[in-house]
Amino acid sequence: MIDILPIRTQRTTASRLAELDPSNLEFGKVFSDHMFAMDYHNGEWQEAQIVPYGNMAVSPANSALHYGQAIFEGMKAYHQVDGGVALFRPFDNWARLNTSAERMCMPTVPEELFMQGLRELIRVDSAWVPTAEGSSLYIRPFMFATDGFIGVRPSESYRFMIFTSPVGLYYNKPLRVRFEQKYVRAAQGGAGYAKNAGNYGAAMYPTKLAQQEGYNQLIWTDASEHQYVEESGTMNAIFVIDGKVVTPALSTSILDGVTRRSVLQLARDMGITVEERKVSSREIMEALAAGKLEEAFGAGTAATIAPIATIGYEGHDYDLPVVAPDAFSKRVGAALNAIRTGEGADVHNWMVRV
Repeated sequence: MIDILPIRTQRTTASRLAELDPSNLEFGKVFSDHMFAMDYHNGEWQEAQIVPYGNMAVSPANSALHYGQAIFEGMKAYHQVDGGVALFRPFDNWARLNTSAERMCMPTVPEELFMQGLRELIRVDSAWVPTAEGSSLYIRPFMFATDGFIGVRPSESYRFMIFTSPVGLYYNKPLRVRFEQKYVRAAQGGAGYAKNAGNYGAAMYPTKLAQQEGYNQLIWTDASEHQYVEESGTMNAIFVIDGKVVTPALSTSILDGVTRRSVLQLARDMGITVEERKVSSREIMEALAAGKLEEAFGAGTAATIAPIATIGYEGHDYDLPVVAPDAFSKRVGAALNAIRTGEGADVHNWMVRV
């Protein structure tokens, strides 16, 4: 196995950068000029290249389309106060990609290949990293099976790719959510902890039903009792109860969020008690009724910190307290932003320069 591959770079002859409106960055709709790709054949990764962003041709019998061998990551690069560009915790995303790959019976990507391809792509498209407050370059690494074969078995060939997208804020106001106590996002022993495409496809219908009722997202509950909090939409769910930061413990049905990890570490740095444990919907509602639920929010790469304003429970809506300027979610959000832009001290060495 070759750890470092030569990357063939073909630059675009028709950059779309001039068409970019930095003041109007809709999430996930504008893509940078180039993409990275390499293929897995005969037991090894080959043919690493950076090419102009564009469509791909795949066989109608592509096994990813039929049997769901497709995984992805979400991560970001940030413009720095000194003019440079840095990645936020990329090694965590690399490790989680490989965790997903192992669960979906796919080959892992060596760290050197992942980081080499990622760095070179960001350097080529560094002008696409937005500079406005709250903006960033969203990065989407992904892998899918490429065999043209109709048969339920792991593919023998794969493609790993990375493309990027300049983005602004994912949510621009606090969220209305409700507990989901019928449909299930993932079950214990399943693939809920992996970032595989099927998890997200299966979540769309119940989410659509909730949105038709006026909610932005769901708070998923466990598959056996429908009582214990799992995730909030596509984010990890975090609560501040009686001065403590409380979040569901990781399991095979909960994604190990990089933003979640960061929030919990910063809470500990601030001297706040952190509890990773089972959290029931009943506990949340009782804490709200008793005035002990101070905050609830989702934490994820796209949104970073998404405050929750209203929770629906058993047919009724309950408003949470207005978040104070010195609330934990605001302080931790500001701390994360300062670290990511180079304005704050990076004591945990989370940022990696490109």
